Amino acid sequence: MRHDPAIASIVIMLRELKMHGMAQAVAELAEQGAPAFDAAQPILSQLLKAETAEREVRSVAYQLKVARFPAYRDLAGFDFGHSEVNEALVRQLHRCDFLENANNVVLVGGPGTGKTHIATALGVQAIEHHHRRVRFFSTVELVNALEEEKANGKPGQLAHRLAYADMVILDELGYLPFSTSGGALLFHLLSKLYEGSPRFQCNNWRYANPALARGWCW
Repeated sequence: MRHDPAIASIVIMLRELKMHGMAQAVAELAEQGAPAFDAAQPILSQLLKAETAEREVRSVAYQLKVARFPAYRDLAGFDFGHSEVNEALVRQLHRCDFLENANNVVLVGGPGTGKTHIATALGVQAIEHHHRRVRFFSTVELVNALEEEKANGKPGQLAHRLAYADMVILDELGYLPFSTSGGALLFHLLSKLYEGSPRFQCNNWRYANPALARGWCW
């Protein structure tokens, strides 16, 4: 293919859209140097940019839906002026650099201190600006799901699905109690995900869950 930045850009967009046949055809037409094709390049480029933008919008909307956030939250809606939260640290986390190294983050505080809001805002940021896959769970709901799949003879399915997530948020860890067997299932899940997806854990410091305390350090 002749070296032409405009044509190269078109080919790249087609491949990113998984239109490999069209990408090959464009490369061949570019080699032929047909005047009609050269004239059509600007229109083709605009159409591909529009399709790329539309797919990105739909992808973000889909990921926000399947993340199952309790509500849409961002940092613009968090009142740092009436909170003891370290704003500089939260804004540093908001850059989502921790995702690159799969680092884990634990938010600790009493009820009403903004843990869920911050965790959700960081998850939203990861989806909207970093194209990441995020899953949000109330810890008790997650434990119930783990117990249910085990009772149905299908253990491990949830762990398999979460292995593809880039971030897993566990809310209200330690707020409501659950059984020892449920705690063991959760610990097993966290162990399997330890080297994979980063996890956000929102802990209520006034509460403790003995089912987890025996095998996990916070």
